Amino acid sequence: MFRRLFSNSAVRAGLSLGSAAVLGHCVSSLNSVSSFRDVDLPFASSLFAESRKPPVATISKTGDYKAVRTAIEQLISEDINIAPTLLRLAWHASGTFSRSHNNGGSSGGRIRHSPERQWGANVGLSPVMDALEKIKAANPWISYSDLYTLAGVVAIAEMGGPKVTWRSGRLDVPKGTGIENGEVEDGRLPNADVASKQPVPAYVPQDGWSEEMASHIRLIFNRMGFNDREIVALIGAHAVGRCHPNASGYEGPWTRDPFGFTNSFYVELLNASNGWHKEQNSNGSVQYWDKNREIMMLPADMVFVQDPIFYGFVVDYANNADKWSSDFAAAFQKLLELGCANLQDANV
Repeated sequence: MFRRLFSNSAVRAGLSLGSAAVLGHCVSSLNSVSSFRDVDLPFASSLFAESRKPPVATISKTGDYKAVRTAIEQLISEDINIAPTLLRLAWHASGTFSRSHNNGGSSGGRIRHSPERQWGANVGLSPVMDALEKIKAANPWISYSDLYTLAGVVAIAEMGGPKVTWRSGRLDVPKGTGIENGEVEDGRLPNADVASKQPVPAYVPQDGWSEEMASHIRLIFNRMGFNDREIVALIGAHAVGRCHPNASGYEGPWTRDPFGFTNSFYVELLNASNGWHKEQNSNGSVQYWDKNREIMMLPADMVFVQDPIFYGFVVDYANNADKWSSDFAAAFQKLLELGCANLQDANV
């Protein structure tokens, strides 16, 4: 629906890019796409303006996931900026899983509760959770955890991305369940920068913090059970969305089409003509700009061309969009299903 309604040229012609112009991983990544911690994807506050009429949904039959999907598509058609943020919501709801502790993940829908809802990594997600309440009210049989993950899958498709297999059956937990019942501690989502001001020996001397950053990324994703190729595939979600300084301390989009779910993140990262250079912005955060200050990269993004193993996969995906699309779909399904039991195929 989204790609049928809005062309890339229409986006470039001046459609709003988010709250600063107006969540993210920069309100993250993969990313996240984030997807990284404190990295925001766009969401227009105008969605909630009194002058706007939110999508109207009717009560659906239990198990009618197609009706839920249609309602999510309608929500995105009301404001294109919400699409990357729905992706971020699904990512952050799922990215807390730990194999060693066997807790976290999307099942339970804990991201809607305090304290997880207020984590720094989740800044800016409350508005989209609020926006999904109307869909939840019209489909009371669906769990929040199923709704949030399905919304991410639909958002990817609406931005022209691959079909991600989605299965239902996640159960919600009430507020205040506590650590003993699966509540997890803060700090399980990736950071956009952990060491750019603390140089250590690295693969690239002028950016000597890269090994520490790469170790952080692997620590976060290995905890969930992802290997290096899967990590690089997931970070490609940074093709969409943008950062906002008032939310994350970072600023700007990763690509020239922040609503196009393509392999453009890898292409831009490798494009020498971009002339990537490091700056400290007005918030004191270190980030990279291209020579024309049209697109940016985070310190964590640059590690993917500094670490030799990550770099090989970046080159592979920059040269083979279909391969990336397939690998991303598989890795993202895996992310959404971490820690979930008894999931069933859904007709969506």
